[in-house]
Amino acid sequence: ENEMAHNPKRLSRLRAVMGEQGIDVLYVRELSNISWATGFERVFDDEPAHALVVSARNCVLHTDSRYFDAMKSAAADTDIEVDNSRMAHSAVLAQVSDCIDGDIVRVGIEDSMPLAEYRALQRTFEGRAIDLVELSGFVEELRQVKDESEITAMRKAQSITDAAFANIIAFMKPGMTEREVQLQLDRYMYEGGAEGLAFGTIVATGAHAASPHAIPGETKLAFGDAVVMDFGARYAGYCSDMTRTVFVGEPSDEARRAYGAIRRANEECEAMLRAGLSGADVHQHAEAVLEEEGFGGAMGHSLGHSVGIDIHEAPNLSPRNPKALCAGNVVTVEPGIYLTGKFGMRLEDYGVVRDTSYEVFTQSTHEMIIIS
Repeated sequence: ENEMAHNPKRLSRLRAVMGEQGIDVLYVRELSNISWATGFERVFDDEPAHALVVSARNCVLHTDSRYFDAMKSAAADTDIEVDNSRMAHSAVLAQVSDCIDGDIVRVGIEDSMPLAEYRALQRTFEGRAIDLVELSGFVEELRQVKDESEITAMRKAQSITDAAFANIIAFMKPGMTEREVQLQLDRYMYEGGAEGLAFGTIVATGAHAASPHAIPGETKLAFGDAVVMDFGARYAGYCSDMTRTVFVGEPSDEARRAYGAIRRANEECEAMLRAGLSGADVHQHAEAVLEEEGFGGAMGHSLGHSVGIDIHEAPNLSPRNPKALCAGNVVTVEPGIYLTGKFGMRLEDYGVVRDTSYEVFTQSTHEMIIIS
């Protein structure tokens, strides 16, 4: 089964926006953007060894001998030409640009490009009728609305993650270290079919969990502690992302109240989410619920972010995002409460925004889980 097959509509959308913005040639170096535009699965690793050059007539993926065979077969029934000639990416860009009629060729480049690479491009095109146009979030903007094949891949990634959660809560015992739990959780995801982790797994217990991006260490699970686990699998090139907080032994009254508050915030925000609302609207609702429950100001981070090929994509459910969400945005809902020196907790699902609702991928329970 090949969820991440090449989808020619993506290149058509790219070319349409290039036309609107008067870009003659698009030069793509961000790996996630190349991966999205080509739809090639299992041919890229973490090395930024590739460049995609797109014009109205051509689409050339320039790579080297290490990737050539895999890319050639992935590109077999597509209009993408795979080129492994031993020259700089910029030389391929120059070749494509030379085929374009017009006085000045407008070449779109990503503003995430390293400065050194940008300077090298400037030198390559010095004295030529080429205008380097900086683009911000050009491909990323198109990636914000997911197609059904992307949604299928993420549902599968999440089903691996849900299964790992069911396994880890049966495995966890008081006295284990955060690190032991983390390694076992990662192992369950790999054994369940993950091709990689979506990000470094977070397991944080007790007061350590009051820092949202805690790094798992030798702290032991002890009675009375809340344990935050934030983890996700990668499948067919796509990420999942979930957080659950479980309790070792009977939680304190304050911990019970806090858990009730994040659960209510999570469920009310998921119930209200739909296209047309802004990220800020949904974030504000979560803040209001936490305040009402007596935990005002204890979250400190945005309610959620988008997920796809990358673990953090746009748009965000953030107080700083006034834009309306669209059907096809895949976002997390992850209210949290962090009380320094005491505990931290978070409850995170993710799913896709539809016209009138939010379809949650995460199947794990919201009920309080107590490990004894």
